Amino acid sequence: MKDLAKYGIIGLSIVLFAYIIGKAFTYRYRTQDTIAVTGLGEEAFTSDLIVWKGTISVKDRDKQAGYTKIAAAHKVVANYLKSQGLPDKAVTFNFVESRERTYSKYEEGKYVGQYFLDYCLEQDFTVESNDVELVENISRDISSLLSRGIDLDIRRPSYYYTKLDDVKQQLIEKASKDALERATNIATNAGAKIGKPASARLGVFQITDALGEDEYDYGGTFNTTSKEKKGRITIRVEYRIK
Repeated sequence: MKDLAKYGIIGLSIVLFAYIIGKAFTYRYRTQDTIAVTGLGEEAFTSDLIVWKGTISVKDRDKQAGYTKIAAAHKVVANYLKSQGLPDKAVTFNFVESRERTYSKYEEGKYVGQYFLDYCLEQDFTVESNDVELVENISRDISSLLSRGIDLDIRRPSYYYTKLDDVKQQLIEKASKDALERATNIATNAGAKIGKPASARLGVFQITDALGEDEYDYGGTFNTTSKEKKGRITIRVEYRIK
């Protein structure tokens, strides 16, 4: 009876081992019975929001006189922007910042101390508008204020798109459709049919200039220097084969 029980256990072990091995081969076959493709979605669009920044600067040895001058310069800039068609709500002036400027003095090559030069007062302003063309024209022509004694530091405008979520959704749809078409072509040429997706992995969004001169980044590119832009995304999909 002991031998019978021993042989019974051995036989059962063999059956279980064969079952596990069979399942392993079946799983391996099934996981290999797929097609993996990468779909691409691209969409061109034009920015509908422009942000443009500048700084008014004044220098004076008397701080109070400096504040008076920068208040006058502020008024000139604000009136100019308004005269060009910008509403008051499109322009934001920040607080005036003041700092003391000094210089180092040397006599016969030796440092003799730090001396007061003047006060530098600066006020940043930001223009934000959906009238992209208007702000572009103003940013090009505002240098005319320099002839009126206004010290301005003007930055390059930044361009954005307020419906970016809609663009992203369109990109995903295009990339998914492209992936399905690629997988279908591969399966058809191999005499098979596409089944349901086994997995899908979305890539990062890339927002570049329309000419594609920006480099793609692993973490995603977000261009703000070009008015004409292009959105791009990839999706990797693995389809089961029927």
